[in-house]
Amino acid sequence: MDAVRDLLNWRSLRWKTCLLVTVCCCAVALTIGTLVHSSTLARSMNDGAAEATAALRTGLDAYERDGVPSPGLHLVPGELPQELLNRLDDRRDERQAPEPERGAVTWYEEPGAGDHPSMWAARLYRGRPVAAEIDMTSDLLTRRALDRHMWQYSLLALAFVVPLSALAAELPYRRLRRVARTTRRITDGDLTARTGAGRGNDEITAISATVDSMADSLHLRLLTEQRFTADVAHELRTPLMGLVTASELLPEGEATGLVQDRVRVLRALVEDLLEISRLDAGAERAEPRRVLLADAVAESVQRTGLDTRFAARDALVAETDPRRLDRIVTNLVVNAHRHGRTPVEVTVAGTTVTVRDHGPGFPPELLAEGPQRFRTGTPERGRGHGLGLTIALGQAQVLGASLSFANAPDGGAVATLGLPADAARPIHNG
Repeated sequence: MDAVRDLLNWRSLRWKTCLLVTVCCCAVALTIGTLVHSSTLARSMNDGAAEATAALRTGLDAYERDGVPSPGLHLVPGELPQELLNRLDDRRDERQAPEPERGAVTWYEEPGAGDHPSMWAARLYRGRPVAAEIDMTSDLLTRRALDRHMWQYSLLALAFVVPLSALAAELPYRRLRRVARTTRRITDGDLTARTGAGRGNDEITAISATVDSMADSLHLRLLTEQRFTADVAHELRTPLMGLVTASELLPEGEATGLVQDRVRVLRALVEDLLEISRLDAGAERAEPRRVLLADAVAESVQRTGLDTRFAARDALVAETDPRRLDRIVTNLVVNAHRHGRTPVEVTVAGTTVTVRDHGPGFPPELLAEGPQRFRTGTPERGRGHGLGLTIALGQAQVLGASLSFANAPDGGAVATLGLPADAARPIHNG
């Protein structure tokens, strides 16, 4: 289907190349045809005028010698076309030389209904106009045949040139499509995608090499960031455990409670960083099993200890990893309470879990780019590290589920978790 859609896309480079070649070929054919037609017509008129003048001279010589007009020689002015007489009068006014020195005038009589044109030559003879007429029908037919053959062969040439140009454009077009597909894969997060620039020194090879170099640079930076995050989390874990132990040994009091609370926050942050590093490295693997989706989500909501409304309909048995599902639902509910406003509603319908709050909604940056670590968006969304939604999105990818973010028309943020449709089964009662 994609191949057919691509073939029918009239804006593609393939069809633009064919159109350009067609226009160029038509322009060349029209130019050459016009030049050949004009040149042939001019030569025909010159040859016809010379032939008519020679016929007039020969006819007059024979008439003077024999006293009998030869065929094609007209001595009666009424037999001559008016345009020819007008030209002869113009010549008589322009030149006052004696009659023998006055040259003949010629005129081409366009073909009428019978397609029989004539070339006339006339001069004054003994004070009266005389003219000779020759038939130009064969010449007209020859020119028409030449024009017809030029158009026919031009169309035949187009029938071969245009498909050949399409085939010639197919190779660079395929290379450009491969670059476009690779770029889309890189945009979607697959930094291992490469175009395979190959050999050559053309512009497409340069673009392919640039895309591959960009992907290499992005991949290297991402690996460096992942290693840095994992190293920091691991390095903090050991002293953090010491802080946890030390805080538990402190005497009870207000200051002790404050210290223990901050230590718990720091411990949660380090655990989140370790989880993100595992997700980035692709080390997480789902362990699916059959669970009642509504019951599993309800337990996760209850475990948060937050005032959350829960509703379920069309209960399904889902084959998923309950621990990762719990992590996703918990993060979404906590994020809704932390950054939104009550009431927070969790709804299970079929294979979809929806978490909605009634706060200011997600910021435009999150809707456009997705959740970013250590970025919480606008100040009215509250404070945080921006790791909860990042972890939820990563765990959803491990489950093969989709997690989307949107704002409700009447206000509030809406997070929608969609489990794969083939991972759910209806509940059979009895």
